[in-house]
Amino acid sequence: MEFRNLGASGMKVSAISYGNWLTHGSQVEEDAALACVRQALEEGITTFDTADVYANTAAETVLGKALSGQRRESLEILTKVFWPTGPKGPNDHGLSRKHIMEAIDGSLTRLQTDYVDLYQAHRFDHETPLEETMLAFADVVRAGKALYIGVSEWRAEEIRAAAELARELRVPLVSNQPQYNMLWRVIEAEVVPTCEELGIGQIVWSPIAQGVLTGKYRPGEPVPEGSRATDDKGGADMIGRWLRDDVLERVQLLRPIAEEAGLSPAQLAVAWVLQQPDVSSAIIGASRPEQVTENAKAAGVTLDASTLAAIDEALGDVVERDPAQTKSPRRSELFG
Repeated sequence: MEFRNLGASGMKVSAISYGNWLTHGSQVEEDAALACVRQALEEGITTFDTADVYANTAAETVLGKALSGQRRESLEILTKVFWPTGPKGPNDHGLSRKHIMEAIDGSLTRLQTDYVDLYQAHRFDHETPLEETMLAFADVVRAGKALYIGVSEWRAEEIRAAAELARELRVPLVSNQPQYNMLWRVIEAEVVPTCEELGIGQIVWSPIAQGVLTGKYRPGEPVPEGSRATDDKGGADMIGRWLRDDVLERVQLLRPIAEEAGLSPAQLAVAWVLQQPDVSSAIIGASRPEQVTENAKAAGVTLDASTLAAIDEALGDVVERDPAQTKSPRRSELFG
């Protein structure tokens, strides 16, 4: 396994992270989830990403159980706060001081740990002053409940404002967690240059576009049984945007490129992400241990310039690049 610094910080993370969104506590049974985590550890993965909202807190509980007994200092455990959890009362979401201070304690209990290595703002909160949010995060760090702080899916101007406050408060804002893959490149124009300037690294989610970049979804054919596209607990909603024939036809053109590089299509997708500027780690998910093994092999792979150019040519105009696609919901969008 390859290890990289998280942004400009001194903390190392595994280039491949294991995440349990849409799986633990939801899509797969607990025994399968535990087997996937064990396989991740076997592959040298030390960085594990979750969030309180995943399976309405159940994913954190499963991850805590799966990592129980491991040497804590040898792991990097990441979680997040923002989305509604529990009974979804008026203070059960967002980035208010009240919600952050209560949410971190709940996450630590479920994860069976005294601290998380990285505590992330899962979206930007339009209804809470940024100063309140950053001060609350600073207090979480000073209380020893988190070592570093990060954000997820924030726009460039939001990240810059948070970084300025973080410097004033002398707390380490080190990361952003965006969706990023060959098909979804919306962070490249604004977010990546801003983060590079500020010393903030990218921990990328969905490097395989929820499985579309494996090539198993074919144009004009039914989706495979048991695939993410058949999951009625959230997976099908997320992958739906890619299940267009124009996208699937382009993705099939990646197969010979992967073969030429000696990789599976999934490994090509993960290796591509890891080679992009400012990426510290790529988060993979899995419902079976063998998926972890396959994707982990992308660590340390270098794609040459001709391969990168061939990928761009194959995908053409189905790639989404509009920076306005990075956005956070307002309360009206959460609750109507």
